[in-house]
Amino acid sequence: QAQLVESGGGLVQAGGSLRLSCAASGRIRSNYAMGWFRQAPGKERESVASIVWSGTTTYYADSVKGRFTISRDNGKTTLYLQMNGLKPEDTAVYYCAAGPSFPVFRYNAEFWGQGTQVTVSS
Repeated sequence: QAQLVESGGGLVQAGGSLRLSCAASGRIRSNYAMGWFRQAPGKERESVASIVWSGTTTYYADSVKGRFTISRDNGKTTLYLQMNGLKPEDTAVYYCAAGPSFPVFRYNAEFWGQGTQVTVSS
């Protein structure tokens, strides 16, 4: 069974930082691209950032460029999202995903995690 498990969410004040992690296991191919998504109440799930298998190429949504950094470990089994300069509008459930194509978008994601809540207070 393929599994993606997120952790690291929580409550933080505006301007603060959080680091999300996503542990991948099972039949997720090691050469899959991985990405982070978020979904705020009443809104569609949106792509935040993606990274290729090698870690050499990344993609960011305009709303997070310069504030968020996506990375993956050398074993390629753990995905991270370093979030700095957090704003109240970053409040959402954050999901990690994996898929055969880069960037990872909703239509081409093959595996999803269960999500972790990030709340940014003003």
